[in-house]
This record gives sequence, C-alpha cells and structure tokens, in this order.
Amino acid sequence: MKVSINVTNYSWPGGVARLPGALADTVTRAEEVGLDTVWVSDHLLQSDPGAGPEEKDMLEAYTTLGFLAASTSRISIGTMVTAVSYRAPALLIKAVTTLDVLSGGRAWLGIGAGYPGEAQVLGLPLPPTSERFDALERVLQLAGRAWAGHDEGQPGDGSSTSEPWAPQPVRDRVPVLIGGAGEKRTLSLVARYADACNLFDIPDEGRTLRHKIDVLDRHCRDIGRDPASVERTVSTRLAPGEDAAAFADRLATLHGYGLDHAVVITPGPWRPESLDDVGQASRRVQDL
Repeated sequence: MKVSINVTNYSWPGGVARLPGALADTVTRAEEVGLDTVWVSDHLLQSDPGAGPEEKDMLEAYTTLGFLAASTSRISIGTMVTAVSYRAPALLIKAVTTLDVLSGGRAWLGIGAGYPGEAQVLGLPLPPTSERFDALERVLQLAGRAWAGHDEGQPGDGSSTSEPWAPQPVRDRVPVLIGGAGEKRTLSLVARYADACNLFDIPDEGRTLRHKIDVLDRHCRDIGRDPASVERTVSTRLAPGEDAAAFADRLATLHGYGLDHAVVITPGPWRPESLDDVGQASRRVQDL
C-alpha cells in the first residue's frame, strides 16, 4: 500500500520568514522516510478545517510544487486537487507538463470539478456544476491529445494552433488523479480518463468506500477497462496522538476495503514527529 501526505496548512511558527525552510524540511523528510507523494491543496484561501483565522499563509499550488521539485529528487508531487475552472485549459496543461519536465518525471495532474466558496470571494469563475464537469472532460481530452503530440481540437481550447504549445512530458503522459466521489459523472470520468481516483475516509466501517469502489468498477467494466488499472486513493486524517502502530492498523483496514494508496492530512502544519510516524506506518504496510 502506498502512503503519501497532503500539505493543507503552511502556518509554521515563525511566519512567512520561516516558511521556505519549514516547507523544504517537510518535503525532504517525507522523501527520507519513504513516502510516495507530497500533495498540496490547490486552494487560494486556507482550507484546513482546524485552522484559526490567524492562519492565512496559504500558498499558490503550482508555484509551491516548483519549489518542492527543486527541494527533492525522488518523491512524486501534485495537487489534491486543482479546480478545473481556475486556470485556462492550455495554461494548466502547460504548467503541469512543465512541472513534470523540471522534476524529472515526478508530477501528477490532480484535478476535479471544483467547489463553491473561495471563487466568489476572489472573483474567480465558477460556472454551474454541469458546466464544470463538461469543462473537466474537455481538459482531460485536451491533455491526452497534447501529451500524444496531436494538435487537432476545437478553436479556443488551446489546441487549434499548428505550433507546439506544451512541452512533452518525461513519461508518455503525466498521470491523472481525479478527486471526488460522485457516482454518475466523477467516477465515470475516472474510468475513462484517470490513473487514480481520490475518495474520502468516512467513519462508517467502510460501507461508503466499498460502495464507491463497486460503482467505479462497474464504470470500468462498462467500457472494457480493467478496474485494477485505476489506483484507489483515500484521504484520511492522522489523529492527534495516533502512533505509528495504530495508524498502520488503520491503513491495513483501509486496504481491506479496496484502497491502494492513503493520502494523509493532519491538523495544522506537518511536524517532524508526525512525518516520522507516517513513515513508520508506511513501512509496516508496504507489502499489503
């Protein structure tokens, strides 16, 4: 089972002057303890449920990922997840492909249909839900064509030029993770376009998670795709005081529900001892 962390809070003690060093220490320690990926939340306002009003040092995601790429050499990096309406499709694809090139092939495209709230505060576009899902599918199709070296497309979607507009990624393509658990559209898009989904750890003894996985499997079979080719990630919280052994037991339980990859969040900024606990738990479950 893979284990990763999601950085959702940047308010380390010492304020912004301390932030670059604390962030670099966090990502290098995550790499040292053997974690799979460092994800960052692509929010423009602080979204950590445990953050107080004074904790406002939320960084822009793709700038932060560039910094993380330069601070590490092995660990994968990506957003959990980018709202499709915040960036023009061609610009988003160029950004994540550039990240893949400069990181030596370690980038993920984490993407979703978006969420209400901060878009209204910051004056960003937030079309109706159905339009956002349509836009999400267009971005996924465009990314596939761009990474395959094709330039055909619809005028205005970023592929109507005969000139190359995005670099080719280090690998054949940048892997795609789609966030969300909607059964009709989100999980259908996962089956058609994604390498991974992201579900949520709901405390109901796995009933919801198993149901969502069953729905995803049906979508895959409907289009002739092997369900096992989709990595099933789950966002889960490291509870205060939860040690490595207890957390490893919980990871094993999640694996038993059908999850392949745990993405761990924590209240507040990541601390070295919490990263060590996650690393120890990861080593205990790596053979699951």
